[in-house]
Amino acid sequence: MRIILAQPRGFCAGVVRAVDIVERALEKYRTPVYVRHEIVHNRRVVETLEAKGARFVEDLEEVPPGAVTIFSAHGVSRTVEAEAVARGLPVLDATCPLVSKVHTEGRRYVAQGRALILIGHAGHPEVEGTLGQIPGEVHLVASVAAVAALPIPPDRPVAFVTQTTLSVDDTRGIIEALKARFTDLVGPDTRDICYATQNRQTAVRELAQRVDLLLVVGAANSSNSNRLREIGSEQGVPCYLIPDAAALRPDWLRGAETIGITAGASAPESLVQEVIAALGRLGPVEVSALPGIVEDVSFKLPAALVEPEASAAS
Repeated sequence: MRIILAQPRGFCAGVVRAVDIVERALEKYRTPVYVRHEIVHNRRVVETLEAKGARFVEDLEEVPPGAVTIFSAHGVSRTVEAEAVARGLPVLDATCPLVSKVHTEGRRYVAQGRALILIGHAGHPEVEGTLGQIPGEVHLVASVAAVAALPIPPDRPVAFVTQTTLSVDDTRGIIEALKARFTDLVGPDTRDICYATQNRQTAVRELAQRVDLLLVVGAANSSNSNRLREIGSEQGVPCYLIPDAAALRPDWLRGAETIGITAGASAPESLVQEVIAALGRLGPVEVSALPGIVEDVSFKLPAALVEPEASAAS
């Protein structure tokens, strides 16, 4: 059996930063720290951090007075931020910097007097946070059909921003529909679209052309992992989203000589290796990786978690 790994796959810089924030906070404060919502959408990551002392909550009312509180990588609304301030909670913000950039861009467009259109999925934590970060007129759309239904005159100044777990390919049709409908439309450069989302989707398209079966390692509630599975299926290859090796079904492998594996941006590499090991227990495997983009992006940690440089004095 041949196994081909996508490149890149797994953790992106925003996820690495978010997980590092929780781990360093646990080391620094030596007490339970509270994380609003799953830090990233992956059960293994959450369980590992819980074992180290992290407590995950959906409402700040569950956080004891004075407890260190971390906002997840998806970001939160201004209402949540204000509640933390009102309760005097010491906060560490693990919001992905690319998500924060969307918040900033959205506020800038609204300040210019434009109606803002957010391209994204209703109910996703990132979208909920973004809607709660931008005052003024904001409309959420997830399809070309939704663009046609927008209650905005065609000559109204309009701007758009996008959910970061959507790629250039995901948003292209909607953006073209916006351009066709509105005479005064502005939006971020395509270079501002999340690099990790685009890179993983491009890699999975290439991988799907070379394999008989495609496995996407990721959580069922992970937007970017689900999209990778959809793309694999769109390429005409059997494609399954699995949270871990335990979900692997041997009947999927019948007749498959070459198996492709990728992982969503919130899935750790350890899960990929466990899937490879599980396949290896079924018979000999040969593992290789496609050539692809090597990501070297990194984001700074909050100042409160960065150790001051050691004194140079001897």
